[in-house]
Amino acid sequence: MLTIAYDGKVGGWQTPKIVPYGDISLSPAASSLHYGMQCFEGMKAYRALTGGDGRDGKGEGDVVEEDDLRLFRPDRNMNRLKDSMRRLGMPGYDFDGGEVIECIKELVRLDRDWIPSGRGYSLYLRPTVISTHPYLGLSPPESLLLYVITSPVGPYYATGFDPVRLTTDTPYVRAWPGGSGSSKIGGNYGPTMMPGAEAHGRGYSQILWTFGEEEHVTEVGAMNVFFLLEKGGADGKGRRRRELVTPPLTRGDILPGVTRQSILELAERWDEFDVVERSITMSEIRKASCDGRLLEAFGAGTAAVVTPISHIQYRGEDIIVPAPGELAMRLFDDLVDIQYGVVEGPEGWSVRI
Repeated sequence: MLTIAYDGKVGGWQTPKIVPYGDISLSPAASSLHYGMQCFEGMKAYRALTGGDGRDGKGEGDVVEEDDLRLFRPDRNMNRLKDSMRRLGMPGYDFDGGEVIECIKELVRLDRDWIPSGRGYSLYLRPTVISTHPYLGLSPPESLLLYVITSPVGPYYATGFDPVRLTTDTPYVRAWPGGSGSSKIGGNYGPTMMPGAEAHGRGYSQILWTFGEEEHVTEVGAMNVFFLLEKGGADGKGRRRRELVTPPLTRGDILPGVTRQSILELAERWDEFDVVERSITMSEIRKASCDGRLLEAFGAGTAAVVTPISHIQYRGEDIIVPAPGELAMRLFDDLVDIQYGVVEGPEGWSVRI
């Protein structure tokens, strides 16, 4: 594991260390334990593939390049980690993200034997920052620990590209304008577990989170969410007009996901439909479904990449969504190809280690 201590009394960030995985010694008074002074990231390291596209879901035709290891847009993870630290009032949030990425690369090189081979397999990386400041009181911490641990992971869809069933019928709210929903902090995740378990008990995979009387959509579970809608008429090239909609970052209630941003940029490059970041309400989604204009819906995140949605329970009724849709599958395939180096993709996305 990688560890980098911060001590405001002796100059800030200290020398990075890579040590065997083990327990952390922490004061019972540390503010990370009492006031949620911690934030984290989720990343993956991949063994590159060549020789086939593997889009049958079985990876047939793929050839593993054992010595070609990759990260996917790690600069965005570092920027988001710094933003989360700033939101928590932590010192040291202006650290050099490039230097931390180099440290992570060295950790991955040392743990390379733990990186499984094949499409869908990777080494999960969890950069985390916690306060180690032993103080029972609300004040900015004077000491921190940035650490990174790793774990091998397999395909998220072990049995195929399975659509999920969602519910909006919950009295709870995950995030709201002006809150902390745009930061990747533990306090945004723990309170969702009980409502999520209740939804699962009713036969739904996750909650489609909303807020306010108008029921603005925010996220699905711990993922960003997208809707493909038909707008009516034709564009300048004679194609039916469509728009890909995802909730905006401007309210501060949406996590700026790396996969979310990558989908927006890929879709913009295709120039096949409008790509829009705007507010969308459940009433608009229901009306689009009733009018036959709701073409697809899917979640997006590091763990699953893209998750198609087949049902959305809303006020006791199910909105049926065509799934899995062509766009969701295309985005999944294209993003995975870039992550594993099958295609290079835009500059700076697939980073060699």
